[in-house]
Amino acid sequence: MSQITDSRVLAAMAHPVRRRLLDLLKLDGAGTASALAQRTGEAVGNVSHHLRALAAAGLIEEAPELARDRRERWWRRTSEKLCWSSADFAEDAAGEAIARALESLNLERQVGHVRRWADQPQSEQERWQRGPFSTETWIQATDDELAQFAAEIIAVMDKWAERDIPDDGQERATVFTFARGVPGQP
Repeated sequence: MSQITDSRVLAAMAHPVRRRLLDLLKLDGAGTASALAQRTGEAVGNVSHHLRALAAAGLIEEAPELARDRRERWWRRTSEKLCWSSADFAEDAAGEAIARALESLNLERQVGHVRRWADQPQSEQERWQRGPFSTETWIQATDDELAQFAAEIIAVMDKWAERDIPDDGQERATVFTFARGVPGQP
């Protein structure tokens, strides 16, 4: 896990294409600009630009052992998990603004995944009768208790994300999951 405390690294992540590239490199493993362009529908030059920005921030690195020739450039993430806290940027006005922008981008991205699922035709949703879910609750907690709650939720998500996939012949799809816990009032 990589704990991000440098606002320049956050700024590099604060672009939707870059976040998508990080997601693809996590899910699919290392990739070339051409392959990533094909997956995203972006131009190869645009993807190359964003890959260079991610590399400059230390979020990805070249994987030269995968290249078949000197022209081919493969990229991989430097860390499987990226974490940051807005509190780490409280003393830096620019860093705090970047952290807020990235938090907003994350929320839009997360809600966008759920909206795209909700907009799927009924025939596609019928393939998934039992799995998709939505849940919410109100709890009473201190900051430390909410941090403990978050750690438990993250541990469950990590357990499922890192499990060995059984070789049982069943087809598995990529599933987006997220959870949030923030102070609020009904």
